[in-house]
Amino acid sequence: MCSGKRWRQKTSGKKIPKIISKIQKILKYETAGHPITGLKWTRKTTEKIAEQLKSIGIDVSSNTVCRLLKGMGFSLRVNAKQLASGAANPDPEKRNRQFEYIGNLREQFASQGLPTISVDTKKKELIGNFKNHGKLWQQTPIAVYDHDFPTHAVGKAVPYGIYDTQRNSGTVFVGHSADTPSFAVECIQKWWRKYGKKQYPEKTKLLIVADSGGSNGYRSRVWKYQIQKQLCDEHGLSVQICHYPPGTSKWNPIEHRLFSEISKNWAGHPLKSFETVLKYIRTTKTSTGLTVKAHFVKKKYKTGEKVSDKQMKEIKIEKHHQLTDWNYKLTPSKM
Repeated sequence: MCSGKRWRQKTSGKKIPKIISKIQKILKYETAGHPITGLKWTRKTTEKIAEQLKSIGIDVSSNTVCRLLKGMGFSLRVNAKQLASGAANPDPEKRNRQFEYIGNLREQFASQGLPTISVDTKKKELIGNFKNHGKLWQQTPIAVYDHDFPTHAVGKAVPYGIYDTQRNSGTVFVGHSADTPSFAVECIQKWWRKYGKKQYPEKTKLLIVADSGGSNGYRSRVWKYQIQKQLCDEHGLSVQICHYPPGTSKWNPIEHRLFSEISKNWAGHPLKSFETVLKYIRTTKTSTGLTVKAHFVKKKYKTGEKVSDKQMKEIKIEKHHQLTDWNYKLTPSKM
């Protein structure tokens, strides 16, 4: 339990920003968060964080760390019985190895000034005069439909996000049809064309961190084939891809660094049109300097796309030495 008395006795107010800065570095690759509320948590205990601080000359108690974590938006969490038992969920040792592997690879790319992007599809939203969770300061509530019937909707927004971890910037492409691998890869390609190659001139390597399922899942042939064709072959990029283990999507940085901030920005506002969605995404900002761009995707995508064995032989894929299903690299065909 955190002790307020000990907090006041042991920690000078002038030292707090310095301690917070060090804690942020310790938790850089150890943080997860909720994509809607923004609540964050970490795998490290307060005792372990206090030990790491002590090793760099900052002698504080675990109670002090507890208080600081609460101020930084972290919370204690209990286990939630939400996962199905079976082979789909990796054992803790394998999961932790993947977390460490992703953290080390991100550090390598950052040290060389190479781009790292975190990608995912945000929760799909019905467009129309429907209730949107959240509260607003106003004299009277906004009147919305009493039921969320799809027949009353203008359409359904499919927001695919790309979060640049080096620049703390996000780009969201809002589609209106299906969340398919082709849609996901075309969004990444558009990001590279519009922003990536300008912000990282002459860089030929890209690291993508993604969830293990969905349109960018590690089992998807279409995902890998389109990465090969649209990023590697067309732009000459060597693309390394790492997937977070099943059931750990909230550790993906985009969830708590981009999606949660967008959700907070439009909380309580009915998303009456696609223009409304784009406006709230574009006006999302944080005190840490997050900037977000948004684009509407007119193209419609069909589900059920297949990639043949012959087409799979066309891709140049190299599996990493560790946890090969979740870690692999695709390189240009002409290399």
